Amino acid sequence: MSAGDLFGPTGLDLNDPTRPPREDAPLAERLRPQSLAEVLGQKHLLGEGGALAKDLAQGRCHSMVLWGPPGTGKTTLALLLAKGADMNFRPFSAVLSGIKDVRQAMAEAQQVRRQNGRGTLLFVDEIHRFNKAQQDAFLPFVEKGDIVLIGATTENPSFEIIGPLLSRLSVHILQPLTEEELLQLLERALNDRPRGLGAMQLKLRPEQGQALARFASGDARRLLVALEATARLCDVAEEVPDSVLESVFQGRAMLYDKAGENHYDFISALHKSIRSSDPDAALYWLVRMLEGGEDPLYLARRLVRMASEDVGLADPNALRLALSARDAFQFLGSPEGELALAEAAVYLAVAPKSDAVYQAFGKVRGLIRKGYAEPVPMHLRNAPTRMMKEKGFGRGYRHAHQEQDGLTEMECLPEKLAGQSFYHPTTRGVEGRIGQRLQEIRAEIQRRRQQAPNSDPDA
Repeated sequence: MSAGDLFGPTGLDLNDPTRPPREDAPLAERLRPQSLAEVLGQKHLLGEGGALAKDLAQGRCHSMVLWGPPGTGKTTLALLLAKGADMNFRPFSAVLSGIKDVRQAMAEAQQVRRQNGRGTLLFVDEIHRFNKAQQDAFLPFVEKGDIVLIGATTENPSFEIIGPLLSRLSVHILQPLTEEELLQLLERALNDRPRGLGAMQLKLRPEQGQALARFASGDARRLLVALEATARLCDVAEEVPDSVLESVFQGRAMLYDKAGENHYDFISALHKSIRSSDPDAALYWLVRMLEGGEDPLYLARRLVRMASEDVGLADPNALRLALSARDAFQFLGSPEGELALAEAAVYLAVAPKSDAVYQAFGKVRGLIRKGYAEPVPMHLRNAPTRMMKEKGFGRGYRHAHQEQDGLTEMECLPEKLAGQSFYHPTTRGVEGRIGQRLQEIRAEIQRRRQQAPNSDPDA
């Protein structure tokens, strides 16, 4: 399998990938930065004192993971590091390669080092797609320094890269480009004559440029692909019609990977927006996920969870409404049923909040897991047979409905936990009334127990 087969068509010269791409390469490849001065974004890594700026300035390179969303410069940085350190750049795709290909690449790197002493930078695109055995194959070569391994990933390395390999790699996080940086890239693409679209002299109004930058969502490649598609639909020196941009934007997926890291980031944003009582943010993240292709029933399940965890008994109606929204979606389907999910999200956001039941549940579960798995007290056990009654099952049980006020001071927790309280209601919403009632109950029970301190419910 050739390097071209492994890495796929990129416009790069795979015999020397640090050379500028072909003239017929896609716009994104033609405008790939050839020096640090051309790189936009990632100031925390490439600005003064940045970790990678030091490596580039000193012409050195070490094994690392570049973690960030698409179009933020992971491949570009690997190329510049290889160029700065005068290393052989070996691109590799985790999508198309197996252990045999890994071993072949390692053998080639060793041969290059023996022949001319030149090191090899092995750039592994989408390294998170390698399984454990494939990642293991890199370990001895990274340890011996036969290669410098740079992995690119959009997924959290903590979850996707095996511990032994990750411990030998530094992790650098790349951020989406800002709108200002994307506008700078757009201007470069429109005006650069040898590499960009300067010869076409396309005319974009400022608001059209801003629309393209927003559409790109921090992804430089996405911006340039959209611009190139726009150019194909226009004539030289033409002012770009709004209808052309609308056709380019139409049907293109939002920046959201429902099976990857974005999935967890977005649902976290939705959950925390609802918890923070921000209905506008809740709607934004909900719609972003829906537009990105997320399963609406997954979102319905999460809304039900939020109703239980974050609203709780401060508004018991929240759980009913979340369940009704799920049922409404199942009945109506998309897109009509999505409005019911939006209604639930807004309701949960503005509802009073309490996690008192959630906290109480956690305390009880924690006790049980620590070994407090106590037997049921005899007075609480059922006694359906004469023998069980004779053995004391149910003896001392007091039926609350037979008490004048429906209360009994009978202890219902096991002996080792007697007197403990786990649920501490807030004063918010309905739970405020629940708390007041519970306070009255606990005070009355305490009063009765103090009046009869030697009473024994098992007697």
